[in-house]
Amino acid sequence: MLLLDTDVMIDLQRAYPPAVAWYGTLTEQPALPGLVIIEMIQLARNKREVLKALKFVSKFPIVWPTEADCQSALTNFSVHHVSHRLGLLDSLIAACAAGLSATLCTFNVKHFKVIPHLVTLQPYAKKKAPGKIP
Repeated sequence: MLLLDTDVMIDLQRAYPPAVAWYGTLTEQPALPGLVIIEMIQLARNKREVLKALKFVSKFPIVWPTEADCQSALTNFSVHHVSHRLGLLDSLIAACAAGLSATLCTFNVKHFKVIPHLVTLQPYAKKKAPGKIP
């Protein structure tokens, strides 16, 4: 099972060509942690963008962390928040994915690498912005 993180969803919503091409190769519909939807709403600048995000995510199955996932997220957050800048929602998203034995499609591997039993995938190549030094 594939779960999509917020960064991948934003690329898909913006029709970023590598993301759209990758998504077109999938043989099964990936799911979204409900917390990703919350993050997308948090990023919205106005009501129109909230509605646009909600419409976009409506075609995806939604999964939520279990009580055990929340306990795991609390443990991981308390251990890794300061040392690795693990965010609250990221700890819950990671725990949800690990609890489902799902692969989390994300480019946020720096923060997620400390989560036990979490499998991540960078699903497509990101183009470097012009003028940036690799």
